[in-house]
Amino acid sequence: MGGSEGEAAEPKSYWRCSKQDFFPEQSFQSWGSYRTALSQTWFRFKDRLFSRSDDVLEVNELRKQSENPMKKCLNWWDLIWFGFGSVIGAGIFVLTGQEAHKHAGPAIVLSYVASGLSAMLSVFCYTEFAVEIPVAGGSFAYLRVELGDFAAFITAGNILLESIIGSAAVARAWTSYFTTLLNRPPNSLRIHTNLAKDFNLLDPIAVAVIMIASTLAMISTRKTSYFNWIASAINNVVILFVIVAGFAHAKTSNMTPFLPYGTEGVFQAAAIVYFAYGGFDNIATMAEETRNPSRDIPLGLLGSMSIITVVYCLMALSLSMMQKYTDIDPNAAYSVAFQSVGMTWAKYLVALGALKGMTTVLLVGALGQARYTTHIARAHMIPPWFALVHPKTGTPINATLLITICSACIALFSSLDVLSSLLSVSTLFIFMMMAVALLVRRYYVRGITPPTDLLKFSIFLIIIIASSMGTASCWGLKPHGWVGYTITIPAWIAGTLGLCAFLPQRRTPKVWGVPLVPWLPSLSIATNLFLMGSLGAEAFERFAICTLVMLLYYVFFGVHATYDMAQHHQQLQQQQLKPDPLEAAENVDSNGNAAP
Repeated sequence: MGGSEGEAAEPKSYWRCSKQDFFPEQSFQSWGSYRTALSQTWFRFKDRLFSRSDDVLEVNELRKQSENPMKKCLNWWDLIWFGFGSVIGAGIFVLTGQEAHKHAGPAIVLSYVASGLSAMLSVFCYTEFAVEIPVAGGSFAYLRVELGDFAAFITAGNILLESIIGSAAVARAWTSYFTTLLNRPPNSLRIHTNLAKDFNLLDPIAVAVIMIASTLAMISTRKTSYFNWIASAINNVVILFVIVAGFAHAKTSNMTPFLPYGTEGVFQAAAIVYFAYGGFDNIATMAEETRNPSRDIPLGLLGSMSIITVVYCLMALSLSMMQKYTDIDPNAAYSVAFQSVGMTWAKYLVALGALKGMTTVLLVGALGQARYTTHIARAHMIPPWFALVHPKTGTPINATLLITICSACIALFSSLDVLSSLLSVSTLFIFMMMAVALLVRRYYVRGITPPTDLLKFSIFLIIIIASSMGTASCWGLKPHGWVGYTITIPAWIAGTLGLCAFLPQRRTPKVWGVPLVPWLPSLSIATNLFLMGSLGAEAFERFAICTLVMLLYYVFFGVHATYDMAQHHQQLQQQQLKPDPLEAAENVDSNGNAAP
């Protein structure tokens, strides 16, 4: 698959672009080979559906596809700041006002508590995996090990979708706050066209910002970390000002009525503001470049997300107490709120802080997204050309360019409203799958778990997922009803209790593990599905269309590339296990007996 040994020994230029770099698999060597592969699609699909990777393959073998290693240059302090940089950005500054005005009212603080709880449950799952499997692939690598190639592919597609759309959404918000800083109308720097609504405002500034952030990410991970420290520190000063000044001008009368849109509004807003917590999964992709993953990742992930959750709740509360929810501006909430209390100058400080935050989100996002893409390419689910790591910079330049170009194209056309709801569906789906994978990792180990225990585990897991979907459906169809919950919630408790009482855990984490298993992962499944059920039908329609496109790609390309890759690894393993004839001859004496 990679050429002869002689060819492999020759140093290759990073800047190359041949068919073998994009399609080295046997299935794509000729049209005849491709037709043969297509005729075996169902067989190969079944093979990939039930096949699973392992820790050693993900950590050691797949890294060789990148030809050059990523540099281990990060510690827990870097990861904490990357956490701030990747999470605190457009979400808190843009979506807080939008959702407080439209869906939650003063109870927006409860929306942040609910989405923060769900995010923290996912953080626990990510942390255990990142410590055990410290590779750049993040959730893609973890799901390949526990749920198999096909589940990992669907997740990989959503990761790429989340990466591309997330960067585009943040870049569009960057332009909006930049116009505020210049004291101009929100769309004054965008180009008005006759295209369809939500796609008719072209945003060249968003494209430029994406390009600049990605360029810095390609140059050096360490230098990007330094820049992130400075920008995040400035942003945190602004956030501290927002909280203190907001409470200094607080009026308790603005908090009534506390639930103007009811509890359904709180959870609908929670599903949208979950976007504000997105990005922490980028930290898990840094594991391959972390000096001491077992210590640094738990400190970096859990430390940063705990602080961020508290900060978000305080910011949401300060906004609600400073201005009546009906008067909150959905587009520039904090700026207008300070203007309403006589601090007109503060809107420029808020805009500057928002710009700093969104810049670091784009910067850290460019790092994490490229590393996701790199590992997906290592597995040959996308062409392995995107897995190459530059020998001098130690960064995956090709993968960064892929995400950058796609994000820039979407940011040029699409509005933030269109992007944020679709992003929330993809993010919640990925985090739900991570919780499922954590339960699989703890309760099922190939060759150790008896078939009867596997059957029990499958039944209990199906009960947990089905009851969680049922609860979400009850909420979506009839929020004020209660009959459905009397079935779904006890079923969820029974499924989780069944795992706890009737099945032993087959794997114990070596260094750091999620506490209260199976309760916390099971609760993560339930909360993520519940928040998904709080989103509108339009978001799921877009999600379904994108998933269908991914499946078509998988049928015509992905399944064949990964099947050939798996066969190649099996052949290598067989060759390694096969005894060397010369060595065997040396161990036989003159009478043909084995030497002692």
